Amino acid sequence: MLRLRQGEMERRPAEGRLRDRLLKDLPVQGQRLEVNGIATFVLAGGQGPPLVLLHGGIECGGAYWAPVIPRLAQSHRLIIPDVPGLGESEPVGRLDGDAFDNWFAALLRLTCDEKPTLVAHSLLGSMDARFAAQHSDLLRGLVIYAAPGIGPYRMPLGLRVVAIRFALRPSESNAERFDRWAFSDFDRARQMDPEWFQAFNDYTRSRAVVPHVKRTMRQLVRSGTKQVPDAELRRIDVRTALLWGRHDRFVPVGLAESASTRLGWPLHVIDDAGHVPHIEQPQAFLDALADATNEQG
Repeated sequence: MLRLRQGEMERRPAEGRLRDRLLKDLPVQGQRLEVNGIATFVLAGGQGPPLVLLHGGIECGGAYWAPVIPRLAQSHRLIIPDVPGLGESEPVGRLDGDAFDNWFAALLRLTCDEKPTLVAHSLLGSMDARFAAQHSDLLRGLVIYAAPGIGPYRMPLGLRVVAIRFALRPSESNAERFDRWAFSDFDRARQMDPEWFQAFNDYTRSRAVVPHVKRTMRQLVRSGTKQVPDAELRRIDVRTALLWGRHDRFVPVGLAESASTRLGWPLHVIDDAGHVPHIEQPQAFLDALADATNEQG
């Protein structure tokens, strides 16, 4: 049983309301834990074997998993943390590999009575690949989801431009420019649930102006885009699968295809989706994730 320290999330009232809209009616509760000395915001709920969902490099933290939480909570005990310095978690001075590993190992030991399956997205997927190479004993399985670090990666110039514009001025128009890179069909994704999507946009922008969030994002981009050497990836001693959007413009699927061939990791590709299929194609994401985790036995 997960033991969470009771207490209300410290929040700015307006941002708290935005986050509440993102998480409205979901079968998880948000509370703070002291993890390796860092006040960490964690969503937890559901029944079944533990499944840890780790967000990518995004200012809002784990709240963006909301579209798939209801279904996953039917069959798993979900643990969804905000990484230090993002979402509602306290920052650290520098979120480098050692700081991340120490924090994440402590989180798993605190929240999981049995080894969990880990789904790690984007920049944090790269960092968790390194983590798993050193700490496979803490995991049951690993799903690396659209992570640039599993191969030679260079950020596309257009993405770099829209990312810098958003970091300098997180306006609604700059957010939309960035999101049009993230989604295969931004307009279709927005129309699936306009109210939720607006809350997601507003909350993410509200966090993007916070100085320690800006600093953390810069650190994650530097760390999460570095290639993890194949020799290190081969030390991962749990069943590992890759999950990708067919039309990912952040991290092209060709990088995943090459890694799958080199490392023997099965690759599950979601059609009609970009970098965030769990938002853009939630049912297809759930189906692909079920296949990936079933293969892990």
